[in-house]
Amino acid sequence: MHRHFGTIGALLMGSAALMFAGGINGLILPLRGAEEGFSSLSLGLLGTGWALGYVSGCLSVPRLVGRVGHIRAFSVMAGLAAVSILLSLLFIHAWAWIVLRALAGYCFAGAAMIVESWINERTPGEARGGVFGVYTMVNLAATTAGQMLLMTGDTGGYAFFVLAAIFYALALLPTAVTQQIAPQPMVAASLDLPALWRNSPLAVVAVVLVGVSNGAFGTLGAVYGARIGLDVSTIAIFMSIAVVAGAALQVPVGFLSDRMDRRFVLLGLGAVAAAVDVTFVFIAPTAPMLVLALASVFGAAVYAMYPVIVAHANDHAPENYFLRTSGGLLLLFGIGSIAGPLMGGLLMNLTGPAGLFMNSLAAHALLIVYGAWRIRRRDAPGPRDKAAFHTAPVGTQTTPQTNLLNPAIEEAPETAARAGSDAGAGPENRPDPQPGDG
Repeated sequence: MHRHFGTIGALLMGSAALMFAGGINGLILPLRGAEEGFSSLSLGLLGTGWALGYVSGCLSVPRLVGRVGHIRAFSVMAGLAAVSILLSLLFIHAWAWIVLRALAGYCFAGAAMIVESWINERTPGEARGGVFGVYTMVNLAATTAGQMLLMTGDTGGYAFFVLAAIFYALALLPTAVTQQIAPQPMVAASLDLPALWRNSPLAVVAVVLVGVSNGAFGTLGAVYGARIGLDVSTIAIFMSIAVVAGAALQVPVGFLSDRMDRRFVLLGLGAVAAAVDVTFVFIAPTAPMLVLALASVFGAAVYAMYPVIVAHANDHAPENYFLRTSGGLLLLFGIGSIAGPLMGGLLMNLTGPAGLFMNSLAAHALLIVYGAWRIRRRDAPGPRDKAAFHTAPVGTQTTPQTNLLNPAIEEAPETAARAGSDAGAGPENRPDPQPGDG
């Protein structure tokens, strides 16, 4: 595997710079906005704007790359992201920040897709699993480092805005000077949300609800910390520890879900998250160590749900539907991430800081109730029918192109369909997913 890093090392460096800047950008805005007196609702709309931009980028950037190529498109994305954070410093107003955050989300999704598709083409199938793991860990470490950087200075100044812009600009250098041949245009899988619903109603409902919860926490967690009196250093740890715990729990959760009904695993994670929600809502702890401990449990539960949902949906997906399934779930997760910060911000406006976890509690309670009903409606697949479990990047560190790095998916549906048709076993000769499979 190590020999492949010679061809993608520059891309990993660019991705690390992008994620580092994103870590700063995602935390400085809610913290500075809270200091400026922005309402919780307007701060929640920052997350809604980001998710709208992110989903739009995932859907439209492949066409841009097809017109101008990977290198030019990536330069545009990184440059506009740098402009967005600098304009946020010049125009300190809630509505301006919402628009600029949407622009940043669009650029971030586009830049990540370009890097991921490039890595995918430069890495053979047998090495993609290892390369994907390194790529994920690089992104996680860079994002965490960017968040933790805020512990070193004053969020009321301009330094962190400028640093984020600098690293966005640095992100484009590795691809701009690389001597590697640019990859082929991106593969865009056609999404079929009705078929996804017929395949697994639970996966559809659960991924939207998880998007609601995770999107709200990712945007407003820092605001919650500020509202209950945590200092900036503790807030940075509060946000980072949740993501790190979620990444760490994915392996044991995957091991467990491969050996029992994944729906029980998902409901168990939902129950743990709901218990933490109840604690934050009704006990309202303010002691920093207790808050951090609860955040780690919360993050471990909520950020481990997404890969369980994807694996459950793939358990029932017909052959060659894996990429469509993952892409459809990601789009639905984005829709939940659009609604979550808006609802969380509104509840925080009405009820105070605890409103953030009231929003999460409602989402997790609905997930548990609906999941329990679905378990009564359908038996679990047998061990031999289960798809392979794969960890997934946490937070907003994944795009449809990330799925192409998954070693279980060697071909896009269009390519696989052609190959299957030649053998008389293409998707047109297979039944569509049947209703009620999960």
